[in-house]
Amino acid sequence: MTTRRNVILGGGAAALAAGGLYGSTYLSPSYEEAARRVWTERSPAQRVAVGGVDREYLVHYATRAANSHNTQPWIFSVIEDGIRIAPDFSRSTPVADADNHHLFASLGCATENLVLAAAQAGLHASPRFVAGDGGAEDGWIEIGLDPGETASDSQTDFFRAILERQCTRSIYDGRPVGTHDLRALDAASRVDGCRVVLISEKSRIEQVLELILAANEVQVEDPEFAAELLSWLRFNPSAAIRHKDGLYSGCSGNPDLPSWLGNLMFGLLFTAQSENSRYADQVRSSAGLAIFVSDRDNKAHWVQAGRSFQRFALQATALGIRHAFVNQPLEVASVRPQVAAWLGVGDVRPDLIVRYGYAPAMPRSLRRMTSDVIA
Repeated sequence: MTTRRNVILGGGAAALAAGGLYGSTYLSPSYEEAARRVWTERSPAQRVAVGGVDREYLVHYATRAANSHNTQPWIFSVIEDGIRIAPDFSRSTPVADADNHHLFASLGCATENLVLAAAQAGLHASPRFVAGDGGAEDGWIEIGLDPGETASDSQTDFFRAILERQCTRSIYDGRPVGTHDLRALDAASRVDGCRVVLISEKSRIEQVLELILAANEVQVEDPEFAAELLSWLRFNPSAAIRHKDGLYSGCSGNPDLPSWLGNLMFGLLFTAQSENSRYADQVRSSAGLAIFVSDRDNKAHWVQAGRSFQRFALQATALGIRHAFVNQPLEVASVRPQVAAWLGVGDVRPDLIVRYGYAPAMPRSLRRMTSDVIA
């Protein structure tokens, strides 16, 4: 899924920086201010409203969820008894995500955040997937909202982590995660229809890494994939602020470039060799991998996989553990069955692969305004 590219110039980045072709490596004040406004607290205007709900508050927190390529592929609307989250297919990535699996998982991530925000407002949220008429692009989530009890301690901890969570696309420090914290991550990830497999043994991590690199090479050498990825890249603060979506290079530690130069350098330096080298370093620096596996391969379960991941991510954040996606083996149809076979899950589809470990925070990505995503 989701927010996965450490964008993007790979092994050529150091050479460009040494040659003076990069701009400054610090975040511009304008970008820092834009990010601050995105990742800020909101309070519900009304705890339990008669005949309505503070949708701006709920959507604010829902849209801070993880999502593929930071495309933010969702549309929110108020229904009679709650909120509907529908897919925005104009923001799909049909090459990397041919069947919209990651898109629906992204909706699941947003659902989980909304459930947690509702609890803080004294509301009990009841999500359900609606399949519609069964069309290939049909389906949405309806979240019923009723007066509820006070949020539990765990719900409050997860809610507080929403504004701290990020996909940290950097080298980690290699420290292992303790058994107690691994158990907490496993427990947090449990939702109906999906489970997580945690992998910390170095030999097994290397086996998954082989699949990551094989799939990454297929993607990088596909011109359509490269073009799709490039369309979501933002090489400087002005572009990032203008679009309020996509993958800003500064969030991965890369200095700024004018858009024209970034496009040129991407075409020259986005190679399988440089990308594989970088991913190998990142995975080997991680404490482990988490692979999310659904019971069934359908949209309702893809949503559940997103909810499971979001809970994992919020628990990890609360524990000071970073994470980032390495989903390439699940995005390449010829490699995906090899992951299932390696896991020993038969015909069940693995949904998401995440690396986790310890590292400093990176700059935050942006989000569109709530008014842009409410129908």
